[in-house]
This record gives sequence, C-alpha cells and structure tokens, in this order.
Amino acid sequence: MPLPYRWLTALMLRYNGKSILIDCGEGTQVALKEKGWSPKPVDIICFTHFHADHISGLPGMLLTMGNAERTEPLTLIGPRGLTKVVNALRVIAPELPFEIKCVEIEEAAQSFSFDGFRIEAFKVNHNVVCYGYSMVVDRGGKFDRERALEQQIPLKYWSRLQKGESIQEDGIVYTPDMVLGGARKGLKVTYCTDTRPTAGLVENARGADLLICEGMYGEPDKLIKAKENKHMTMYEAARVAAQAQVPALWLTHYSPSLTHPEEYIKEVRKIFENTVAARDGRTIELKFEEE
Repeated sequence: MPLPYRWLTALMLRYNGKSILIDCGEGTQVALKEKGWSPKPVDIICFTHFHADHISGLPGMLLTMGNAERTEPLTLIGPRGLTKVVNALRVIAPELPFEIKCVEIEEAAQSFSFDGFRIEAFKVNHNVVCYGYSMVVDRGGKFDRERALEQQIPLKYWSRLQKGESIQEDGIVYTPDMVLGGARKGLKVTYCTDTRPTAGLVENARGADLLICEGMYGEPDKLIKAKENKHMTMYEAARVAAQAQVPALWLTHYSPSLTHPEEYIKEVRKIFENTVAARDGRTIELKFEEE
C-alpha cells in the first residue's frame, strides 16, 4: 500500500526522447510530479501483473495525460487479459483524446522492438501470472572510414549504412557489415518484482548494467512468509544479483512493515556488495562504455 513516506513501486526509463513506465499503482503520477517529471510524454506503460498496487493508478494517469492535451497513441504491455482489465478500469476514464494500444504477452518470454531499443518480458514465479522486464539498447559496430574509402563506397551512403540500412545501386549492394566493426556493448536494465527467485530471472538479468529487484522483507525470520506469498527477501535478491553477475542491485517493493530497509543492508552486502536500499526518486544516468 502507498504510505505517507513511501509511494508504490514503479520505474521510469527514459532514452532518446522516449519514456517507458513500468507499473502504475495508486499515486504513481504524484510520485512522478514530485520528481519533476510529467506523465504526458510517457510512450509505453508495462505492467508486471494485475494486482492493484501495480495497476490501480492507471485511470488517474490516463486522465492526467488527457488533460495535458496529449494526442499521441499510448502503448500498454502486460500479461494476457490486459485489454479486459484496462477496459474495466477505463469505466471511470472513458473519453480520452489519444488512442490506447494494448499488447498482451503471449509467451513465457517475449521481446518487443521499438525505435532504438527493445523491451524483453520474462515470466517469473508469483501467485498470479507475473512478468519481469529488461530494457535493452543495442549498440552497433563503430563506423570504419578507412574501409569505406578502400571499397569506394559513395560518401552519400555512409550515414545510411551506419544506421544499419542496406543499399543497392547500379547492381551493387552495399551492406552495413562492409563499413561497421563488431557490435559494441549496449545498455540494459532489468526490473523484477513479486516473485520467488528463479533461474529465468538470473538468466534474464545476466548482462544488465543495473538490476532493480524486490526485497520485500529484510527481517531474517520472514523467509517462510516470503515463500508463502511468493515474494523475495533482500538476501535472496542479493543472491540473484551475485549469480547474474550484475554490477549493481537496487532493492525496492518493500513490505509496509519494513519502515527502515537500510537497517538490513550491511548483512545483505555480505552476499552482494553493491546493493542499495532504493528510495523514491532515486535515479541514475547510464552511459555507453568509452571506446
């Protein structure tokens, strides 16, 4: 539940002018405004599952977008049944000045490609159908000017080839691999909540620059409760991070009874050193590795 000192768990990702929100529980739009961000430019909202603390803030968010005179389509991604759930919630937000596109996840793992990035959904282990998400920004090879000159590729095609386009002219085909080196390391953020530890979570988090994962309980005696409710303790999240060999772990989605999650971080860091007990508004700017 939202508390006077803590909003419900959600994640905003921003890349190249696009904004992607994951989960939208009660009060999410207020949390955005506290951060100084507007819901109007959100392009995609992904839902992990249909428990109220992850989706009940959607009607208010949609109405706020509409009142801000948004006209661009909004894409919603979530488990099967998304269209039905969204239509039910929209009984109180029936008229909007923009189109809503519902995309339902059909497989245990599914990838959705957008302009310059992709969203990878993977099923986790909760007491209802639930997914984790990775946002991946791939990075192509570096343009090799000398190779382009050696092969006498016209200068006017360089930019298009660098963007991955193949070009045919006068019976000659120019392809990106003629001028690009091997793929470089891109960026990846993995987000997961409401689950028991799974091998799939570890595998999907592998290669991420940041893992944001639920640490529902910090108290050592709450493991049995975590198992019963299909949640994770901070220590289990730390083991997932260690197994996935990620550089950093942010814990989130705390139990309402966990008022001071940072109290348990010292012990958690014995399992995975670079762990943070994240708080509302925490941000980071991830950058491509230097050449």
